[in-house]
Amino acid sequence: MMFLLVPALLFGLPWWTLVSAPTDGTGPLFWIGTAICVAGALCLPLAMFFGHGPAQSDPAVIVGDTLLGVLWVVFSWSVIGLFARGVLAVVGVDGARVVAVGVLVTSTVLVGWGVYEARRVPRVRTVDVAIRGLAQGLDGLRVVVVTDTHYAALNRRRWSERVVEVVNAQRPDIACHAGDLADGSVAKRQAQVDPLGKVEAPLGRFYITGNHEYFGDAQGWIDYMASLGWQPLHNQHSVLTRDGDRLVIAGIDDPTGTSLPGHGPDLPAALRDTPADVPVVLLAHQPKQIRDSAAAGVALQISGHTHGGQIWPFHYLVRLDQPVVAGLSRHENNTQLYTSRGTGFWGPQLRVFAPSEITVLVLRPER
Repeated sequence: MMFLLVPALLFGLPWWTLVSAPTDGTGPLFWIGTAICVAGALCLPLAMFFGHGPAQSDPAVIVGDTLLGVLWVVFSWSVIGLFARGVLAVVGVDGARVVAVGVLVTSTVLVGWGVYEARRVPRVRTVDVAIRGLAQGLDGLRVVVVTDTHYAALNRRRWSERVVEVVNAQRPDIACHAGDLADGSVAKRQAQVDPLGKVEAPLGRFYITGNHEYFGDAQGWIDYMASLGWQPLHNQHSVLTRDGDRLVIAGIDDPTGTSLPGHGPDLPAALRDTPADVPVVLLAHQPKQIRDSAAAGVALQISGHTHGGQIWPFHYLVRLDQPVVAGLSRHENNTQLYTSRGTGFWGPQLRVFAPSEITVLVLRPER
C-alpha cells in the first residue's frame, strides 16, 4: 500500500498547485494536467520496481530515478507555493495562477541546473586540516578524497576518466575512495570503474565499502579494487612513512556490512597494533561512525554518504540520521570529521544546492 501512497502524496500536492487550483478544476488544461499526474503516479512505482527490484533493468532505473528527482523538486517548491498562496490570501489576492507559474518556472530552472551540476566533473575543494601529533616531516601531506561515485545505469566512463585526470592534477600523496563505489555488479559496472586504476598516489590508494556495496556484491568490489591497485581497508590499517615520519591510515566497513558474514565495522580490529603516538586518519563511510572514532582517539575521520543532501531540501532529512551533512567539524576528544558531499550522485541525476566535490585535505601539524 505504501508503494502506491507515497507517489500519490508526492504527485498530489503538485497536481493541486499546478493543475487543479489555477484551472478551477475545469477545462482542457485541467484534464491534460491530471492525465499527466496520474500517468506519472503509476509510472514511478513501476519503474522503481523493475529498476531496483529483481529485474535490475537499467532503462527502468534511469526513468524511475529521473522521475523521482524531478518530482522531489516540484513537490518541494509546491510546498513553498502553498505558503506563498496563503500569504497572498491574507492580503486578499487569489494567487493560484501566479503561484502555479512561479513553481513551474522555478522547478524547470532548478531541474535543468541540477542535471548540469550532477553530470559535470566536480569542483576541487581544498581544506587545510590541523592534525594533532602530526610530525613536521608530514606537513603539507595531500590526501585526495573521492567518494559516492555510484557508477550505475548511466554509462559515465568518460566522466570517470576526467575525474581521474583532475585527481592526478592535484598531486596527491594519498588517494582515498570512501565508499559507495558502484550500484550493481562488477560485471555490469567495471568499465566505469576501470579508470580509477590510473590514479597516481605514491604513498598509497585506499578504498572502503559503503552501504551500497552491501546492496550488491561487496566482496566482488573489494577484490576488483584490489586488482586495480587500490588497497581495500576491510577493518584494517596501513602505516605510511615519509622521510622517517609516520601516519596511520585505517578503514572500517559500513554498518550495513553486518548483513554479510565476516563484514561490518570493527574499529578495534582496524586499529589493533597501530604504533603509539602516531596519528590515525580513518576512512568510515557514514559520518555517524564518528562516535566510535572519537572514543578511540582517532585524529581525523573521512566520510561521505550524505551527498550534502543532493537535492535541496533533502539535507534536512539527512540531518535527522547523521551528525554532519558536509564539511569539516570537530567532535569529542578533539577528533575531527571531514564529510564530503560526494563526487557522483545516487539515483536522480540531479544536484540542487549541493554541488559535488573532489576533496584535497592538506594535513598540517596542530599548533
